[in-house]
Amino acid sequence: MKTKENDLSDKWTGSQWAIRPLVSREVYTNREEHLEYLYKAALDAIGQRTMSTVLLGQRRMGKTEIFKRVVNQLFFKQDHQDPKAVVPVYYSFKDEPLDRWEFAIGYVENFLRWYAAFRLREPSILSPDSVSRDGLSELIKSRLKVPEGLAGALNFMRFLQEKDVTTPEDKAVTLPRRVSDRDESTIVMFLDEFQNTRLPQYNFSIVGYMQEAVESPTCPHFVTGSAMSILAKEILGRGSLFGRFDSHPIVPMTNYWGAQLALKAALYHKIDMLDEMAPVVADRCGGNPFYITAVVRQAAKQKKPIISEEVLNEILAVDLSSGFIWAELNDQVTKWIERINEYGITKWVLYLSALEEGDLLDLDRIRKELAEREGKDVPLETIRDVLIKLSRGDLLQYMELGGWFKKIEDPILLEFLRVWGRIEVEGKNQAVVRSETVKKYQTLKRKFSDHLGYLAEVYMVQVLWNGQRKKLPGKLFHAKGDIELPWQFFYIWHRVRLGAGIEKEIDIYAAAGAEVWIGESKWWREKKVGRSEVETFLRKRELVREAEGEGLQVLRLWFFAHDGFTEEAEALMREKGVLWSTRQDLDNLLKSVGLRQLPDMAKEKQRDTDN
Repeated sequence: MKTKENDLSDKWTGSQWAIRPLVSREVYTNREEHLEYLYKAALDAIGQRTMSTVLLGQRRMGKTEIFKRVVNQLFFKQDHQDPKAVVPVYYSFKDEPLDRWEFAIGYVENFLRWYAAFRLREPSILSPDSVSRDGLSELIKSRLKVPEGLAGALNFMRFLQEKDVTTPEDKAVTLPRRVSDRDESTIVMFLDEFQNTRLPQYNFSIVGYMQEAVESPTCPHFVTGSAMSILAKEILGRGSLFGRFDSHPIVPMTNYWGAQLALKAALYHKIDMLDEMAPVVADRCGGNPFYITAVVRQAAKQKKPIISEEVLNEILAVDLSSGFIWAELNDQVTKWIERINEYGITKWVLYLSALEEGDLLDLDRIRKELAEREGKDVPLETIRDVLIKLSRGDLLQYMELGGWFKKIEDPILLEFLRVWGRIEVEGKNQAVVRSETVKKYQTLKRKFSDHLGYLAEVYMVQVLWNGQRKKLPGKLFHAKGDIELPWQFFYIWHRVRLGAGIEKEIDIYAAAGAEVWIGESKWWREKKVGRSEVETFLRKRELVREAEGEGLQVLRLWFFAHDGFTEEAEALMREKGVLWSTRQDLDNLLKSVGLRQLPDMAKEKQRDTDN
């Protein structure tokens, strides 16, 4: 039976917004999992089945965009006149100095604006350009039925303005819960940039007071922010808020979804990109949606179609040293250093950490380099203190239990720090550094010798991700029965080497505990894969068994060949239990798990590959 809410959701197109998203609908890609999760969690709060949740992930993964889109869905898809509807409230903690009174008044005013805007379905109320602070109370009293809790909130706003409140920050952050409790209503708070509550611009603390607020079953708080270390370790990982939040991680895009984003962005910015180059762009950008779109925007600016790794390398070098990525990361790094530069050596320590050859940081080497380059003999404890502060800004990682430091898992940020350090720390000429960076990238060797083969791998991997917990048609694997995929793959890797030599490289390595899948991809056109290639693949089975040890229970082998296999190859695979798929099979597998099919290369010019 259709509910009123479902009827409204059918009519809502997504074009309406209470808070404007920054990413266009034409480009926005693959965040449905997170949108659906948070939207459902918000609605489940009506039945008191939702606890406060943190959306946790590295910087520039699209967390704020997800919050905004979920808030907009809640704002327009529900029946706003239904007293049981969830009232969505969005608030972003400021990165500017505030005193406790400014914060409390702003927080409460924001809450009242969202409450009134939702109940009246008038987004204009959110803007002080449309409704003044003083006019807000009168609007609510004149146009809404004001229950006890909301009436108390209006009184509290007046008390704040008169400064007739004890610990205003405490009473402000717990106000939404008080309203939902008194009125038996459901409110969901979406709090962005939550890490700012721990930064120096607030000379007061609200984290302790938040405990009572976030424990409400009818007023859960969804929080996120751009400093994962502060959120996870300092605010939610200890103290009064420890254990009060469910964690919902957001990770880099898979290369399949990163490729879809790259292609959409290229179409939007009117720049050509070969289909087989899209997953290479995603790979080079580490699946970070901001980096991917920045590279595409830079290609459009330079009027350079992305048709090869060589072109991609040049575009990436330009953007790292002077483009969109440079501007964003330079702002991030500069702001953080300004906050913590107590010893006057922070820039040097960060730069030297990025120059470390391995992943682990050698504090003694950094100390020696500082002495040599700056003539400063800095105690190791001082260097350690600086590194800890840098880790709070997600510029490196601090492993507290072991007391050691490692580089951040962000190849673009690391490369940026090396370029930034030469300019900002060593004082090199900016134009010279940029020229040398481009020259360096122009001479890089290709990472992928076979772009089409890698493209197929990316699509195969996404079949495995999307197929988790599902049964897929066995005929598409040339198997007798349906193939049941594991409940969860913990990781799926590309191009894994289990030893020296080309025959020890595995195209796809997917681990699900005691079950492992390995895959091979051959995009051979007008040529079938023969028995010798299957024999080579079978030898990799033994390498995996040796690497996994006694705990391995199930090992699946899956071979993709664009134009199929010879009869001898098929006979051997049937004998050895190898799964295999042709181009048509893989297209049907993609369709069965809700993905787009492989691009049609027949419509494009013939291009040489190194198969």
